[in-house]
Amino acid sequence: MVEFKAGKRERAPTHPGLLIREIIEQELQLSISMAAQRIHVSRQALHAVLSGKAAVSPEMALRLARLFGKQPDLWLRMQQAHDLWHAERALAETLSQIEPIAA
Repeated sequence: MVEFKAGKRERAPTHPGLLIREIIEQELQLSISMAAQRIHVSRQALHAVLSGKAAVSPEMALRLARLFGKQPDLWLRMQQAHDLWHAERALAETLSQIEPIAA
């Protein structure tokens, strides 16, 4: 049986909300409420992302990309790396029991 090995990274990738919060508060000097208004979402929805309690959705990534003048895939790649790291660890035992099919 082949043993599943989770990614080599020891520390979880940063949730994109932490970087987004930094940009909003420090670089743009906006309150969370003002940023939420500018991207047409509720303060609660934006706060959930910034606190790491909610994922950056494709819709949120598009809104943030427009606000910041960056590409939306940046936020989605960060979110994917964060989610995948956690999923690998949560499923490590189960994944180690799955026998790969030889190509």
